[in-house]
Amino acid sequence: MQVAGIEYDVPWHKFSRGSSLFFPCLDPEAAQKEMRVVLKRLKIKVVAKTTIVEGIKGVRIWRV
Repeated sequence: MQVAGIEYDVPWHKFSRGSSLFFPCLDPEAAQKEMRVVLKRLKIKVVAKTTIVEGIKGVRIWRV
């Protein structure tokens, strides 16, 4: 999956309910749109929120 121009190799089969991932990016709204396309195709339901982790802005997604 590509987010904000960076390619991420996410093992989606291991992304269990309740777990989360953080994707650093400068434009969280655009990154969420990119992620939703991939996650919709894979039929994975997530909740996404713009967050700051250790001073780095990005998007955190939780599988529901």
